[in-house]
Amino acid sequence: MSADGPGGGPRVGHVLETSLYVDDLEASCGFYERLFSAPVFVRDARMCALGLPGAQVLLLFRHGATARPARLPGGTIPAHGGAGALHLCFAIAAADLDAWEHRLAAAGVTVESRVTWPRGGVSLYFRDPDGHSLELATPGLWPNW
Repeated sequence: MSADGPGGGPRVGHVLETSLYVDDLEASCGFYERLFSAPVFVRDARMCALGLPGAQVLLLFRHGATARPARLPGGTIPAHGGAGALHLCFAIAAADLDAWEHRLAAAGVTVESRVTWPRGGVSLYFRDPDGHSLELATPGLWPNW
């Protein structure tokens, strides 16, 4: 039996899947696979699913591939999509900040911005091959991180 969440109802555990929509699925999948050492769970002409720490999955969908419902033997996935430069933030340990800066530089990824937050956290902002804004953030960004 699950514990009650705010308002007395059932609570969620964590964000399981996050989606980005990309032009070049192979290039984008390779970028995340290499930069984050993310294992590929599923890859086909429509999408790429990558494993992330904390039991999370990053779904990369080719633009337009999810415009119609996907009918599967077990049910139907509703249509969805996204456009423009979206944002995604990855949590990192404060002790790993320098290592990440070196890893990004070695991968030829330009840090667009570095922000030090009032709570003491530091964020590095950079772009993926599709121009999505990615962030690496140390503890201190939010009250719960």
